[in-house]
Amino acid sequence: QVQLVESGGGSVQNGGSLRVSCAFSEYTLRSQWYCMGWFRQAPGKKREGVAAIDSDGIMTYADSVKGRFTISKENVKTPLYLHMNNLKPEDSAMYYCAAAVGLSSCHILHEVVRGVRDLGEPPLEIDYWGQGTQVTVSS
Repeated sequence: QVQLVESGGGSVQNGGSLRVSCAFSEYTLRSQWYCMGWFRQAPGKKREGVAAIDSDGIMTYADSVKGRFTISKENVKTPLYLHMNNLKPEDSAMYYCAAAVGLSSCHILHEVVRGVRDLGEPPLEIDYWGQGTQVTVSS
């Protein structure tokens, strides 16, 4: 079982920056093709993809965060990060770390982040989820 634990959320003003982190137990992921991503969900809204990265470093971003957010992960042992710059009030949400195993699940994860596919409710397409960390941007 893979455990994902997010940290680093908080409150910032419009235009500010934050970095959220996702620590995970990598044993299961290391032995398989996998990808990881960040999702967010604001009250009353559907969960949406923000950014994703494959184990070979290929990255995908939602149009709403391109040029402002950067997903990073140096190697299989380091945490997953989301660097968020020029934050806007509409970025306020609970941010979730997620991991998918296998090419098929990773393809779905990237499609959700690109906005060409919606997550199911519950989001069973993605194998593992963290508990979330809150990001609040004030105007």
